Amino acid sequence: RLPGDLSFRYGGTPVFLQACCTCCSAFYRGSLVCPCLMSFSPIYETTRSLATLAYMAVMGPHQKKRPPNKPMDHKPFMKAIVLKTLIRKPKKPNSANRKCVRVRLSNGREVVAHVPGEGHNLQEHNVVLVRGGRTQDLIGVKHKVVRGKLDCAPVQKPSPNVK
Repeated sequence: RLPGDLSFRYGGTPVFLQACCTCCSAFYRGSLVCPCLMSFSPIYETTRSLATLAYMAVMGPHQKKRPPNKPMDHKPFMKAIVLKTLIRKPKKPNSANRKCVRVRLSNGREVVAHVPGEGHNLQEHNVVLVRGGRTQDLIGVKHKVVRGKLDCAPVQKPSPNVK
């Protein structure tokens, strides 16, 4: 070590020291306290070793916990404004054109909701009531529009004279 060199090796890793205070020229490592009772820490300490293969085999892979994505904040119904009407294609083996709407919920989040039943009168800026409930053959559609509430008309019953 050179005179005036403030680094030394500890366990194979260099440790750099800082002056403990301005009133004395003493240099201490780690958790020691200087004569004037002011503690300090080194610039960096020894590095931590990685986990062993046996430990990783027992513990399994580390999986990050994701916060749950609940657009409706655990509420059964929520008012929403229609942004756009959509037509979605279902997954195999079904084939149809499912009527959906992109809505902005009252909490500001945007979701896609399915409009059940045949025919609807929804346009942009209509106010609808949205409930939870996945549509099984539509990818990513986890909400449904409640028919007969607010601006969404109920499903029309077929008239008996139609042949």
